[in-house]
Amino acid sequence: MKYAERIDRIELMHTFIRILESGSLSAAARQLNLSQASVSRRLSTLEKLLGVKLLMRNTHSLKLTDDGERCYQHAKQLTSHWLSLEEELKQASDEPVGTLRVRVPHAFGQQQLIEPLIPFLEKYPQLNIEWKLRDILPDFLAEDIDCAIHVGFEPNVNTVAILLAEVPRIVVASPQLLAKHPPVRQLQDLAHWPWVAVSLFYQDKVSLHNHHTQQSDVIQISPRLSTDNLFVTKNAVLAGLGVAMVSSWIVKDELATGQLVQILPEWSAAPIPIYLIYPWADYYPARLRQFLALMKQVMPNIVGVQAPDTEKI
Repeated sequence: MKYAERIDRIELMHTFIRILESGSLSAAARQLNLSQASVSRRLSTLEKLLGVKLLMRNTHSLKLTDDGERCYQHAKQLTSHWLSLEEELKQASDEPVGTLRVRVPHAFGQQQLIEPLIPFLEKYPQLNIEWKLRDILPDFLAEDIDCAIHVGFEPNVNTVAILLAEVPRIVVASPQLLAKHPPVRQLQDLAHWPWVAVSLFYQDKVSLHNHHTQQSDVIQISPRLSTDNLFVTKNAVLAGLGVAMVSSWIVKDELATGQLVQILPEWSAAPIPIYLIYPWADYYPARLRQFLALMKQVMPNIVGVQAPDTEKI
């Protein structure tokens, strides 16, 4: 009975942490796969066990009491130490167990990273992964995310950011669009063309670098279509709507078959870094450590991706 009570206390503290970090009882209930009534009962039970009021609640907000603040800090330490002890005793071989929650950009998440993910899960039968596709940076606490693959230049300074690889970017267009316009002889010629813009990375101007002359230049553009999705961009360019600057991996097959053409191959944009990011913590479970090791191994070898330039790091 005492053992069960100790386990209950860990669960109560974990529930209390999730209520605070998700921002509400209903959000905590969704993350814990419980009813809101169950979460409320756990909070009440913890307050009764400790003999103090932890939260001041109304219909719109939660506010920690002074005792609640002290409880939160201790609960974080205790649950972290418990997880560390549990994993150390159960998995001395450092084999990952439990559920890893990963946020991944749509393009990479549904195409590039699935292939290496399958043997990883087969290797570790006690590991499960929640694979969540979104292109914006996660709120780790509110969304209960363990780590994220971030494609972009500005990871949050409050997270650990491991540079994994870089994505080259090139300018492409369809043959039918090229047939409608005079030949492109210099970069500024493209300023008068219709564009499809990847709004996450550029909107009204494009910066490019010439690998032969080492010259850099900027062209102003007026996009016919702006989107935050690489697949939409590619499909619009294939349909002849405009020219676009895209990640080279996503148009590899279309360039090989002639459906798309690279314009001014000597010009390209700065490659986009790919990071694995996760919150700072005193303890990282084996499932996160092993996933990081997997990403370090496979990411630079994915088609259309290159190893990071160590001179920039």
